[in-house]
Amino acid sequence: MKINNKDDVIKAIETHNVKFIRLQFTDIEGIVKDVEIPVTQIEKALTTGISFDGSSIEGMVRIDESDMVLRPDTRTFAILPWGSDRNVVARMICDVYLPDGNEFEADPRYVLKKMIKEAEDMGFQFNVGPELEFFLFAKENGKATTIPHDYGRYFEFAPADLAEDIRRDIVLTLTDLDFDIEASHHEVAFGQHEIDFKYGDALATADNVVTFRYVTRTIAKTHGLHATFMPKPLSTENGSGMHINLSLMKDGENAFYDKNDDMQISDTTRYFIAGVLDHIKAICCISNPLVNSYKRLVPGFEAPVYVTWSGANRSSLIRIPSARGNSTRVELRNPDPSCNPYLTFAAILAAGLEGIKNKKEPPEIMDQNVFDMTWQQLKEMAIDTLPATIYESSRYFEEDELLREKLGAHVHDNILRLARAEWDAYRIQVHEWEVNRYLNTF
Repeated sequence: MKINNKDDVIKAIETHNVKFIRLQFTDIEGIVKDVEIPVTQIEKALTTGISFDGSSIEGMVRIDESDMVLRPDTRTFAILPWGSDRNVVARMICDVYLPDGNEFEADPRYVLKKMIKEAEDMGFQFNVGPELEFFLFAKENGKATTIPHDYGRYFEFAPADLAEDIRRDIVLTLTDLDFDIEASHHEVAFGQHEIDFKYGDALATADNVVTFRYVTRTIAKTHGLHATFMPKPLSTENGSGMHINLSLMKDGENAFYDKNDDMQISDTTRYFIAGVLDHIKAICCISNPLVNSYKRLVPGFEAPVYVTWSGANRSSLIRIPSARGNSTRVELRNPDPSCNPYLTFAAILAAGLEGIKNKKEPPEIMDQNVFDMTWQQLKEMAIDTLPATIYESSRYFEEDELLREKLGAHVHDNILRLARAEWDAYRIQVHEWEVNRYLNTF
């Protein structure tokens, strides 16, 4: 049943005998927050909203201006498939409002909607298709370990892949939540997996990323395992990325496709790529928000390191997959699944649209394997690198006037504050590696 408005929600509640509604939203870090209400409160929720204390949510407001209101987006109504017959639970994703009825400018969902509107004013629809990777680890005494659930490798199947049934349960649950799943498989690292769902408009896709993460963790828990979207949990294995496939539609046609071009990509594509590359070091502060994120972005583990673009070359930061026509797209390979998808998509779109507006030209295409180049070759070809730490990316983010304008000062300042706090908390720690390396030497 397609849910579009308040009446549809009420009908669905009655049809499925729903008892409780979970009202969900994300904080600035992309962490899901929710409040559960009985269905007796649904009229209030859909009419005036449900109040909450915004000062207790990371990155929202100060204690002297704490009153905030959740207003559900009726289109996100879905029955959570792990409830009992007696306690049927549904969820709706909410927008955050101020008491005066205005949308809260630092709500990540609002930030993305604002950028989508800017794209629409230019005649574009922004579509996104993410590829989320995650690890399944064993638990001991109820606590997560870093012991992989299996020792399979890329595209392996049973008995090496022990998670086939778990992935199927995740896929079936997501399908119940109206996901259009395209594929699931074991990834390169021990205990690592990927499930891909169909691309869609940026807002619905960001909602789906958030839903995907908590569904995966919930289903893993029912199997006695821990699912994590931590970017690099094992130092000797590939990390988990969230490659993002991006495209723009205009007048019902793919704006990235041009059959008459040598690569069959349009000038719009090149302008978009140029804009993203110009701001990618600052975008990393959002798309790769953890200290741990940068331990994935190193040579030797298939993750992007160098600021280049190419055709099908997987050593580049941005590549153009071989499909053409309405499937023409740009794949950005540095984001990881710990990011806030609303802010990540908004930042990428802001940079890409600036490239289109100013008709920026990207650097020369790179079809060589950049991973095999020496430092001297990289220097001679003026190939730049992504930031090596969250501290470095925060410096670029601090100076990026476009992202400050498009994300808003409130979001910009809080992202910067969180990045610096993350780095400060990390840099004062003495790690086991240091003790093992130095204690008996110096």
